[in-house]
Amino acid sequence: MMPNRPADILFQLIHSLEKAEKRHFKLYITRSSAKENLKVVQLFDALDKMEEYDERVLLKKLPAVTKPQLANLKIHLYKQILGSLRLLKAADSLDLQLNELFDHAHILYKKGLFLQSIRIIDKAKELAYENQKYFFLPQLIALEKRIENLHVTGNYGERTIQLSVEANTVNEKLDMVSRLSDLALQLYGFYIQHGHARNDADEERLEKFFRENLPPGAPDRDGFYERLYLYQSYTWYAFIRQDFLMYYRYTQKWVDLFDEFPVAQRVETGHYIKGMHNLLNAHFDLRNYEKFQVDLQRFEDFAASKRVQQNENFRVQSFVYLASARINFHNITGTFKEGLKLVPGIREKLAEYNMFIDRHRIMVVNYKIATLYFGSGDYSTCIDFLQDIINEPTGLRSDLQCYARLVHLLAHFELGNMDLMDSLTRSVYRYMSKMQNLTVIEEEMFRFFRNSFKFTRNQQRPELEKFLENVKHLEGNRFETRSFAYLDIISWLESKVQQKPMSEIIHNKYLKSKKRRYTGAKAA
Repeated sequence: MMPNRPADILFQLIHSLEKAEKRHFKLYITRSSAKENLKVVQLFDALDKMEEYDERVLLKKLPAVTKPQLANLKIHLYKQILGSLRLLKAADSLDLQLNELFDHAHILYKKGLFLQSIRIIDKAKELAYENQKYFFLPQLIALEKRIENLHVTGNYGERTIQLSVEANTVNEKLDMVSRLSDLALQLYGFYIQHGHARNDADEERLEKFFRENLPPGAPDRDGFYERLYLYQSYTWYAFIRQDFLMYYRYTQKWVDLFDEFPVAQRVETGHYIKGMHNLLNAHFDLRNYEKFQVDLQRFEDFAASKRVQQNENFRVQSFVYLASARINFHNITGTFKEGLKLVPGIREKLAEYNMFIDRHRIMVVNYKIATLYFGSGDYSTCIDFLQDIINEPTGLRSDLQCYARLVHLLAHFELGNMDLMDSLTRSVYRYMSKMQNLTVIEEEMFRFFRNSFKFTRNQQRPELEKFLENVKHLEGNRFETRSFAYLDIISWLESKVQQKPMSEIIHNKYLKSKKRRYTGAKAA
């Protein structure tokens, strides 16, 4: 089951701190022996030792603090922790360094030390340009303009012209970056809410939206951020349309961009991690077995790096995506039972990182774990994981909700729960119909299940053969591939018809693919 998260934000913040961060906070707060700060330390220690937030228990541990005082004390502690973290993390964050430089320039300006302020501004601008952090430049340029407008610095003529040109260039670049990042975010939001395009009408709406919102000249820009958000936009556009070849091309461009700008792996680590995640997804969708293994190893090496391991956000993000990728590899190679060895560790980490992982990611991981159990023949445990998704009260990923119900139906069929098949089939069909999530394959599936409870196991085989014959040719149909991404329904049908485990069917396909590659390489 998905555990409930603590509601108190201060409790969450304290329990997110690592040992080194807690030690630093104690040094930071105790630099002053003020009575208020001593109470803050007591509150910090009390919250740190609590496993669940309970205000009544907390007040008993702090007899010197009344309930009205507690609220103000918590606000003060929250600000102090953030101040401590800002000081500790400044060296690891370019954004914090740039903000600090701006603060210093502003303080010097207020003190009337204009030339010193300009020197700091120049240093900050150089750092921003070097790392293409253009969104920091407007406030720096605005402060510089204010100094030049109100005071004589000795550079009036030449510097004012330069500032005007610089401001226009930065604004133009920022406008392009902003429009492309908006487009990427909106497309990603569409996918999170709806999943893949379901039909021609969905695709036409998507194409119209993409065409109208792609800024003119965007593909010709050469800046890091313009290209990053352009590649992300094309990535989501292709993925929603289920054009997996195009999806692969742009995820590869996304990752290659970080090879072209090596410093960006540190500056935009989160975007690099997400790029690797999508590249591995593209390999999964296209069954690029060999490249999958190579890039999975590359991702694992990066996830083990100091940059990732010393940052809670990156560490959690990498864990979720690596868990998904490793399960995906077992799914496409048919090694389901071997993949089950990953589950205890994944579950343990999900519990540990619970407050940092959004519901969407937990749903996805649970679904992938459910497919491992389905492929290994443990249908009861598969149902347990699917129930977590089906009972999740979120409006996210209607497609995932649909396929969780569909695999749930398949698992009951495998368990021989024929007394449930009629009502369950009707219920799932109504749900998928309401969500407009039915493809030809699903329609064929429901046609089979409506009659399945009427037949004995022996009588079902001819029906399964007919079912397979009716859908086998749809493997290359773009709107039907959605079903194969969630569950390899063709391999499941082949396993029923050939009376072999599904894992054996999929693993044989993997071995044949390896043999074809080896034979082709030898011939070459």
